[in-house]
Amino acid sequence: MYIIKIKGKAKIPDYLQVRDDNFTLICYTRTDRPEKALEKCGLAAHVEYIKSVMNEIPFGKMTKINLQ
Repeated sequence: MYIIKIKGKAKIPDYLQVRDDNFTLICYTRTDRPEKALEKCGLAAHVEYIKSVMNEIPFGKMTKINLQ
């Protein structure tokens, strides 16, 4: 899977995209409260890992993550 953090402008908040290995969009959520959206798309077991990686990566850089 891949994640990318997108920088918002003015009143638009920052967002996080989670994509599968074929780059199909799995989840699209705000970075300030991703828990509920990640749970809805079936990634509830990986919320803490995704949040920690999200805090480390720069905006606009697609990052491969391993969810096992």
